[in-house]
Amino acid sequence: MASYLSVVIFLVGVLTCSHVDAATQPNIVFIFTDDHACQSIGAYGSKINRTPNIDRIANEGAVFLNSFCANSICGPSRACVLTGKHSHKNGFYSNGRGPFDGSQFTFPKVLQKAGYQTAMIGKWHLNSDPTGFDHWEILPGQGAYYNPQFIGKDGRRQIEGYCTTITTDLALDWLEKREADKPFLLMCQHKAPHRTWAPELKHLNNYEDVDIPEPATLFDAWDNRSETLAGNAMSIDQHFYYAYDLKVHLPVPFATQRELRLKDGEYRRMTPAQKMIWDAAFVPRNKAFLADPPTGKDLVRWKYQRYIKNYLRCIDSVDENVGRVLDYLDENGLTENTIVIYSSDQGFYLGEHGWYDKRWMFEESLKMPFLVRWPGHVKPGIRSEKLIQNIDYAPTFLEVAGAEVPPEVQGTSLVQVLENPATEDWRKSIYYHYYEHGGEHQVPRHEGVRNDRYKLINFYSNDGFDLYDLKADPAEMVDVSGLPAYSEILTLMKEELASLRKQYDVPPLKK
Repeated sequence: MASYLSVVIFLVGVLTCSHVDAATQPNIVFIFTDDHACQSIGAYGSKINRTPNIDRIANEGAVFLNSFCANSICGPSRACVLTGKHSHKNGFYSNGRGPFDGSQFTFPKVLQKAGYQTAMIGKWHLNSDPTGFDHWEILPGQGAYYNPQFIGKDGRRQIEGYCTTITTDLALDWLEKREADKPFLLMCQHKAPHRTWAPELKHLNNYEDVDIPEPATLFDAWDNRSETLAGNAMSIDQHFYYAYDLKVHLPVPFATQRELRLKDGEYRRMTPAQKMIWDAAFVPRNKAFLADPPTGKDLVRWKYQRYIKNYLRCIDSVDENVGRVLDYLDENGLTENTIVIYSSDQGFYLGEHGWYDKRWMFEESLKMPFLVRWPGHVKPGIRSEKLIQNIDYAPTFLEVAGAEVPPEVQGTSLVQVLENPATEDWRKSIYYHYYEHGGEHQVPRHEGVRNDRYKLINFYSNDGFDLYDLKADPAEMVDVSGLPAYSEILTLMKEELASLRKQYDVPPLKK
């Protein structure tokens, strides 16, 4: 009851204290994807694909090179975005827990009180109905790529087509119907490029005639680091399902019972016309594979190529639809007074360390894209190295809207670094905590701290600390915590971790 009353008192305070005129409040368009790795975005230096529309946001605004999540898994990252608080404060630790407590502070509720129209469309994934939105239409759970269902205030409906395009259609339709005299928050949140990487039909042949460059660590043996790494269940070599992940239906004598049960659900959801186009692309490729299947490292390489091409094809649809949103803003005279942000709930392994998925505190999943365009406030072409986190989004949105940030928020508004990139008054390290243990991918609980050069990971449920020198070893292949030359750094990083745990009021660790 006390926490509820504090929220009510705060919201009333927003009404009485906000003095920003509605005409000066910028619109906010927040485009959020699922599992989009920075290394597959042109503005971050991708060597494997092009993303001209996402890059347009960076070229006309800023790209943050050191943007991190607080907990690298879908639902918890979204809870951090909504609340500006770490998982132990917002109460949503893992995808398996829930529902998300929508009665607590979330930034859309405050924006509503500050005069904004608010809409949430697409992937929600918090085991609850959205709060703080005038309009919402969300995917149930993970959602489907083909002919997806959407849940809204008026019930559930199924829409024929491809999820990324449909989500954008619904978002643009809401923009058309909104009240034109009010500022707006639009959260357009895509399922893509989440597993099972089912591309849009028109993109099925993209990349087919090229070999995507392999990451240098594709055949990582997971030595010289925590012994927990070798226990993973997310390797490209061992942990892909042929039908589910690779779009190959093995002949029954060779398929495991697990394979037979997992048959690709996306294919089952397709219409006959959709299946015809899908089969025209995949059946000949699969026949060639089954006629002469590779073995050993060549099989790993084949799995990588099949995986990464489908992943990138999903991103091709995302990029196209980002372009549709940007074009709509241009065509309707909204660009100059709209802040546009592109981000994703966490990063993803695109074969680095031999992995797919996320969770571990290594760079590829810890990093999340953050690109922002805000005409008149963000100078075009900025490439910021400031350390930011998804707990910073909520206070940023509140400040740009002229609303007060409640004291319970743990993140810091990014407005100062957006408008003054050279500012030195900014955090020097970030805190990370992953709470699931074992499960589908066998990733243990761990916490850690990262600054501009070093990363300390505490595998507290297993074998303790790993230390990485990101300047000398950017691929994080060697734990240096036991080397005498790093003894002082290890002590300093442990002290910094303890300091951040105190700052964020982290409860005692449970093994």
